[in-house]
Formats: sequence, C-alpha cells, structure tokens
Amino acid sequence: MPLNHYVTLGRSGLRVSPFCLGAMTFGEEWGFGCDARSAAQILDYYIEQGGNFVDTANLYTGGTSERILGDYMRRPGFRRDRLVLASKFSGNMFPGDPNGGGANRKSIIAACEASLQRLQTDYLDLYWQHWEDPFTPLEETLYALDLLVKSGKIRYAGFSDTSAWKCSAAQLMAQFRGWAPLVALQIEYSLIERTVEGELIPMAQAMGLGVTPWSPLRSGVLSGKYSRDRMTAESKGREFFVSRNANERVYALLDVLAAVAKRRATNCARVALAWLLRRPAVSSPILGVRTLAQLQDNLAALELPLDAADIAELDQASAPTLNFPAEFLKIAGAQSYGGMSINGQTFPASMR
Repeated sequence: MPLNHYVTLGRSGLRVSPFCLGAMTFGEEWGFGCDARSAAQILDYYIEQGGNFVDTANLYTGGTSERILGDYMRRPGFRRDRLVLASKFSGNMFPGDPNGGGANRKSIIAACEASLQRLQTDYLDLYWQHWEDPFTPLEETLYALDLLVKSGKIRYAGFSDTSAWKCSAAQLMAQFRGWAPLVALQIEYSLIERTVEGELIPMAQAMGLGVTPWSPLRSGVLSGKYSRDRMTAESKGREFFVSRNANERVYALLDVLAAVAKRRATNCARVALAWLLRRPAVSSPILGVRTLAQLQDNLAALELPLDAADIAELDQASAPTLNFPAEFLKIAGAQSYGGMSINGQTFPASMR
C-alpha cells in the first residue's frame, strides 16, 4: 500500500494518506527535535511520495513547529492546498493567563488566529482540541469550532486525548444542533498502549471518527533499540516517556516483536507500525521523526505483509487489561450467541 493510497477520514470526504507526518519534532527547543533544514528534507520526501497529511500544534516546540511549517509552505511554487494541514488548541502559550489555554470560545479563537499567523496560511484543514477542558461546557467548545468552520478559518474539527463519553456527547450535540461534526479522534495507540480498545476505539467506530494514533512506536520503545538491558532515552526531554516502559510486560512484548521481525526479515519498527495499520477504526497513524532516514524506514511498513499468525502472536503478547465492563461483555456475549459466529466474531459455548 503506497503512501498515495488515500483513505477518507472518519465519516467525511476528506482524503488523507495512510501515514500522517507529525511535526512535534520540528524545532530543537525540547531537546530532541530537528532544525528547519532537516524538517524541510523530511517534508520534501513525504510529499514526493504522495503524503498529504501533516499534524502540528500551537504548543509544539513553543510555536517553532508551526513557524517552520509556515516558512516551508511559503516557498516559491509550493501548493498549500495540496496539504491537509492540522493543528491544535488547548495548550497555553501564555503561562499565568487563565484564558490563554483550554477550550472556551475566547481561547479557541485566539489560538486559531495565532496559529494561522505562525503557519502563514488563511485556514487549517483540521483543528483539534488537544485535550479535554473540564471547566468549559461542551456546547461552548463546539459552537466556537462551528463558528470557525463557517468563517472559513478551519475546514474540519476533531478531538484528541478526550474521554469516550465526552466525544460521544459532543458528536451527538453537534448533530442535533446542526453544527460541524467531529471527523476524527487522535489518541495514543500502539502495541504497548491498547487500553483505548475498551471505550475509545468502539466509540470512534460508532460515531464515525477516523482514528489517528500518536506515538505508534511508544516514544521509540518499539523501534528495536530498547531492551531489558537498555531502557534509557538518548535525550533528557524523553527520559520519562522511555523509562515508564521498564517492566516485564513490555520486555516480553519486545521479545515477541523482535522474533516476528526476524521471521519477516525486517525490523521492529516496521512490524509495530504494520500491526497498527491493520487495527479497526485506524485511519492514519502519526509518524514523528527527527531524520529523513527514520521517515524512509517507517514508510516501509506500508509494504510489509503480516499474516494471521503474526497478528495473533502480537495480539496475544500485547493483550491489555481493560476497564469494566469490557472483559465482562466478552463473557456475557456467550449467553446471547454461544457457539455462533456473527460478523466475523465467534463466541464460545454458553456456560448454561
């Protein structure tokens, strides 16, 4: 599957590449990113291969990520409309200002205007709520996003890192009030982080949201360079994100991942990404890379065949413990459909 085999994002007609290019690594302020020149090389290659989906946020590297993208898009001959450009609000760029972040109307509109200035563009194709705001009514957030759609400042809206019940309530509220609906959900999802399969993934499928997973390699832990003997980040800015995986469950998973990669004559990163591409509801995982070589290697996952045995082995090694009632419902299903197969799901015989 080449990068130019596009998919529609959720219940919309917006066509995006099967891998999104994440721009959190554009800028060196956080200690692990790349400079503007390297970012341009990454963007050039991604676009040349047919990629069209780029994701950033106002907060990334203190605004530098958006500025790098803005300068890149202003190059002579560049076609801005070719890109599906996404950014996010919620992050506070003005510490101490209670309305500098969050999801109220004042902060959303101000954040959008500031992002457009840094990006040097008239509109965003997709505008994300970066995380939920416990202090702002949903209707205020949704109405503000609808105003931005109607004004032409954004084309589509989505939620990131927001609980399933809030996403469901927001989607139904938007539909009943005739406001612009949500089209996508951005969440952490990988072989290590699968708890989203309890509520968020089924919700996204039911509500028509395309899922764009972030950290599909769990901060590089699934790349193959970490193991029982080495679980320390190379840069201070990523120490917590790597060290939190130092446990026996992850070590056992890494062993299985390495075995599958060896069997397929490839590397761990490609296997982890190929597995994620095959998950229900996933539209376009977000690749965060610092070098062109990393991008080229990650994109090779699009062509990696995994058979049913590979998938089953990875599924078993990474099986999550889900919150109630997810596990109970698996048992309860046998009481309704015991011994039957429905929509591809086979249920064990009833315990009665």
